[in-house]
Amino acid sequence: MNAQGEDVVAGVRTPLSISALQNEMPEIYDQLFQAAKQLEKRYKDMQDIEFTVERNKLYLLQTRNGKRNAQAALKIAVDLVKEGLLSKHEALQRIEVSHLDQLLHRGIDEKSVKDVLAKGLPASPGAAVGQIVFDPDTAAEWGREGKKVILARSETTPEDIHGVLVCEGILTSRGGMTSHAAVVARGMGKPCVCGCEELRILPEEKRMVAGSRTITEGDWLTLDGATGRVIVGAVPLQEAEMTEELVQMLQWADEVRTLKVRANGDTPHDARVARQLGAEGIGLCRTEHMFFAPNRLPVVQQMIVADNPEERKQALHKLLPMQQSDFEAIFTEMDGLPVTIRLLDPPLHEFLPNLQDLQQRLAALTYEQDGSEAEKEELRSLIGKVQMLHETNPMLGQRGCRLGIVYPEIYDMQIEAIFRAASACIDRGVAVIPEIMVPLVGHVNELKILRELIDFVADQVLGEKRRDCPYKVGTMIEVPRAALTAGQIAGYAEFFSFGTNDLTQMTFGYSRDDAEGKFLTHYIDKKLLAHNPFQVLDTEGVGQLIELAASAGRTVRPALKTGICGEHGGDKDSIFFCHRIGLDYVSCSPYRIPLARIAAAQAYIELGNSPVQEQAFARIG
Repeated sequence: MNAQGEDVVAGVRTPLSISALQNEMPEIYDQLFQAAKQLEKRYKDMQDIEFTVERNKLYLLQTRNGKRNAQAALKIAVDLVKEGLLSKHEALQRIEVSHLDQLLHRGIDEKSVKDVLAKGLPASPGAAVGQIVFDPDTAAEWGREGKKVILARSETTPEDIHGVLVCEGILTSRGGMTSHAAVVARGMGKPCVCGCEELRILPEEKRMVAGSRTITEGDWLTLDGATGRVIVGAVPLQEAEMTEELVQMLQWADEVRTLKVRANGDTPHDARVARQLGAEGIGLCRTEHMFFAPNRLPVVQQMIVADNPEERKQALHKLLPMQQSDFEAIFTEMDGLPVTIRLLDPPLHEFLPNLQDLQQRLAALTYEQDGSEAEKEELRSLIGKVQMLHETNPMLGQRGCRLGIVYPEIYDMQIEAIFRAASACIDRGVAVIPEIMVPLVGHVNELKILRELIDFVADQVLGEKRRDCPYKVGTMIEVPRAALTAGQIAGYAEFFSFGTNDLTQMTFGYSRDDAEGKFLTHYIDKKLLAHNPFQVLDTEGVGQLIELAASAGRTVRPALKTGICGEHGGDKDSIFFCHRIGLDYVSCSPYRIPLARIAAAQAYIELGNSPVQEQAFARIG
């Protein structure tokens, strides 16, 4: 009372709650209340109203739609539907899907943030508290002891997976939003801060440096994956929850959308979380992630360095029951829903120790005259195998289907494990729908030969049970040539899954791991590119290949199922594109499924049925 806005802003006067007006000036309060109701009804949204009272007369100065956080946006939209001011479609369009990450991951109690050490890229949302460690072996050891750890690395590699699995969050000094650490963390729902260049991480010394400050192994840190902050100490966290309003909004989205939403998941836990969050199947199960488990990696390495096919088969015989148990558990979690399993994709050297580390170990043994001659000879042999497998450009080398053709016994083992798991699940009454995906096909003959292998093993393992196991065989379209010759490839494929990460790399000629740190940020700052193409699908180039391949594939096989399973599966703009060109599904990390469900509904509301869907409905009619 007796003040103006500038008095409040300057701190000269302390404002009262709006409800205090009811006691001081009840008539004015009633007028303001009625005006607020009228404005909210007119604009069909919560209003931020500026007003003043002069000589007992109310003046409205301006009104606008009020700012809100993610949870408030959901509650306002749901309440307005219940009040009859909005339709369900209008309410769905009010939701900014990117804000849903605030609701689905743990957050930080901002009042307790006192010491921000550094800031990097917010690569995976959520918050984590733990003691810092600088190598995956220590992370795994401390994790087994029940300690909460933050894994800090200059950058992560597939070899770090055993440490990544047990840590609370990941911190890297190099790498961007689509680096290995970022992609793996988002897939697992773990907080991650990447590219924190203010930090110098010194793993050999078990410490990291930020300016004049040093953080040593065992110190407590808090990561805020939503903002990219690295905070000294253990900050209290606030748990995420599926609120009543979010559940209601997702139900409305499912009533509307035609695009299905699947999950990228490699473990039974991933499958369980995905199903709880509304996934309609697994769109990408990456079998290589199963090989990095500490109890399996030595067997995998034994298989890789084998001197002949017989030795390799002995190692694969040990891996077979391990793979079978993985698939059985995932099939059980996804009972009645499809599971797309990608056969081994990465180059074999990723499973072997680092060449430089091996050479340093041998030098140390030789210099210190420690260790037996047999141990040194074994180390020399391993170094020779690693050097032999070295490739100048491994992402374009012997990986994907090329592995299965050169070493058919590897894919044979994986296919047998899939069908053995399917057979065991069928015996237990579990409805199994496997979809076996051959990666990196660039020529129809590659898929032809591997399709024949899959069908042969299915007959051998399933026998009469084959009629109870409606499996499909398809391929990952991630090589531009595969997109251009999709009509030929569709003769042997029942589904296309577009691996947009690799397809983007190969179409642009950009290395995903190098581009962000070297030139991509500069390109975006200079507006040479509108978006990072590894985060938002390049619809003009990569999208044109996808549309071309889907159309050519359906010409040969009208019932061809199509979807995307790259990082773009959880991006709103990319989801709109997939709906527009008539893909059947998108697949994303489990924790982005609610976002994808709402984005798919928004796409239908804004764009209607795609021409491809209209044609399909006409055929059905």
